[in-house]
Amino acid sequence: MSTTVLELSKNTFTKYATHLTSSNDPVMSIEDFVNAIAPANEDYHKISRNSYASLFQVADRTQKGYITYPEWSDFVQLLGQPDAEYRIAFDIFSQVSKSDAQPRQDGRQAVDFDKFVQLFESHKSPDALPFSWEGSWANLYVGEAPHRHDLPYNLFCQMVSGLMGERVRQAFLYYDTTKSGFIKPEQFGTIITKTAAHKLSDTLLGSLHTLCDVSNTSRVSYATVRAFLNILRQADMVDLIAQNATKQTKDGKISSADFIAEAARSTRFSLFTPLEIDILFHFASINADDADQKKNQNVDNCHRRLSLNDFRKVFDPLWQDPRELYQASQIRKFAAAKNAHTDPKRFLGSVFESVYNFALGSVAGAFGATVVYPIDLVKTRMQNQRKTTPGQPTLYKNSLDCFRKVVAREGFRGLYSGLGPQLIGVAPEKAIKLTVNDLVRGMAANDAGHIPLHSEILAGGTAGACQVVFTNPLEIVKIRLQIQGAQVKGNTMMSASAATATSSAPRQSAVSIVRSLGLLGLYKGASACLLRDVPFSAIYFPTYAHLKKDFFGEGPNKKLTTWQLLTAGAIAGMPAAYLTTPFDVIKTRLQVEAKQGESSYRGLRHAATTILKEEGFAAFFKGGPARILRSSPQFGCTLAAYEFLHEFVPYNNHPKLEAGHAVPSSEGTDVDHPFQYLRSRNALKILLDIDDNFGKPGLLTAERAKLIPGLKALN
Repeated sequence: MSTTVLELSKNTFTKYATHLTSSNDPVMSIEDFVNAIAPANEDYHKISRNSYASLFQVADRTQKGYITYPEWSDFVQLLGQPDAEYRIAFDIFSQVSKSDAQPRQDGRQAVDFDKFVQLFESHKSPDALPFSWEGSWANLYVGEAPHRHDLPYNLFCQMVSGLMGERVRQAFLYYDTTKSGFIKPEQFGTIITKTAAHKLSDTLLGSLHTLCDVSNTSRVSYATVRAFLNILRQADMVDLIAQNATKQTKDGKISSADFIAEAARSTRFSLFTPLEIDILFHFASINADDADQKKNQNVDNCHRRLSLNDFRKVFDPLWQDPRELYQASQIRKFAAAKNAHTDPKRFLGSVFESVYNFALGSVAGAFGATVVYPIDLVKTRMQNQRKTTPGQPTLYKNSLDCFRKVVAREGFRGLYSGLGPQLIGVAPEKAIKLTVNDLVRGMAANDAGHIPLHSEILAGGTAGACQVVFTNPLEIVKIRLQIQGAQVKGNTMMSASAATATSSAPRQSAVSIVRSLGLLGLYKGASACLLRDVPFSAIYFPTYAHLKKDFFGEGPNKKLTTWQLLTAGAIAGMPAAYLTTPFDVIKTRLQVEAKQGESSYRGLRHAATTILKEEGFAAFFKGGPARILRSSPQFGCTLAAYEFLHEFVPYNNHPKLEAGHAVPSSEGTDVDHPFQYLRSRNALKILLDIDDNFGKPGLLTAERAKLIPGLKALN
């Protein structure tokens, strides 16, 4: 083995070997072995995790009940061989044959046929399909009694590869009591479920009874069964052909004619009969992604245009409906949140999985904030502008006038006064908001992942409250930097020369503002900030989520376009921004240093009553339109940057994320799966071809381990 594989092998053994021998040497028990080759976080709804224990006897060659590091290393080396799956199956049966079989003259291992049958029968489930080893099929491989011979490796593998077909043939004959060449659809379903459930998706297994629809009869012929098996045996070729064909169409969908043409073009001998094509397109068309054609009842299944995902959901055993995957992922996330106090690592792990997304989101958020920052500056200046004495004009007539005067007197850079603190706060604000929102939503969700509306509002409000701890100090610094260029003497209107002189006066830096305020001063106006951010998030998060889901129909099978996301964000931001404007005005007044001749506010209530008394109710909505105008373009620019960064800075083919949540995909990937798990899983598929109950020892206890042939419990 290479150095890297050796290191991984050693590290894995050290991690999972929890038992010691009498000489204090670390060893793996059967439980340790299963933990090492079958990680608990994988999907075992097709092949039971307990089934992996049957591979223990391959590693424990001396049948001690535990394995040492050299034995583990040999097992890992075996997994690395190209034909590991067949070699593991051969080792299991050949070890049983060793005990009392005579050694071969050439010294090579072989499987004793009688022992093979004995082990096969011991693994059969009570409701297994009937199968006889006394027929002509077995005789062709091992000869007739008493002239039967052992099976060396090559012959054993060939016999096992054809075993499923013979099991199906015998089962068909068993159900075809009238010898008509037909069986009932439910009988066909039973046969395939018992022989090939580990190779087929749940979606297909639930639709097996519809096979008779291909020939418009009420029964299933043997020819149809054989055609189905032929398609199953060429599942990998079907996927390859579908990939190549769908790449050549504009919409990524193909017809049966497109499939046949690509099969002829890309292969030499992989010819598909008309019946096989009909069967393939029949099952691929069930629950097809093409909603328009599904509505058209006049379109025959075999003439529909299907996507690559439609084909994959047929033969990918781990394929699950995207909605089920999405709900399952949400439930796991909610479970982690519910147990965050007892198992913080699990919850924090789910949070840290989003670090990549947060990083890109922060950069995109900074870009969006920069684009709309002039609007934010105008909003702040308009909110801070006090009412003048009767007959005396205000510094800014409206937002547009404010914008023009800032550019004229302070230059274009004046529009970005205080941008630094704003950018510093983007990343932590996003991380705090999303993490707390996920945590509270998870705690409020029921077992099915449903969250009541009041809990959604509570989650958003709590997220808004938590961000204030970090964002209030940054906001007060930002606001004071934004206001510097608008300082006037008293409430008088400045002349052009005075304005120039004021604008050129020494300005305070962010550091000097922080020093002058002190720790307590940085949280001035925090109560108003809470009253602004809590309702804002309580309105925005649920509204945005329900607009996407209920109005635009977002779901696992429908990804919203950029414009739909932009529209949902803009609409959700409008009421959230405008209705919280009064508290934003109060916060701005509290955080800005009062000028000479202006009223000083002692607190939240005093500020509210003073503004109402001196400027009227309308003053509470100063800058409201600017807050609304800011939310839509900021969301759009942030989203556009976010999409670009995901394409420009990929992360290990990681699926695209949105706001810290993985977008579910039905296309599985083995990129991050442990090597030992993948090869072990494939080896079990060979064993399950022999019988669907093979290698299921039950719970991994010492008592249950005794039921596995060749194993002993570890003392």
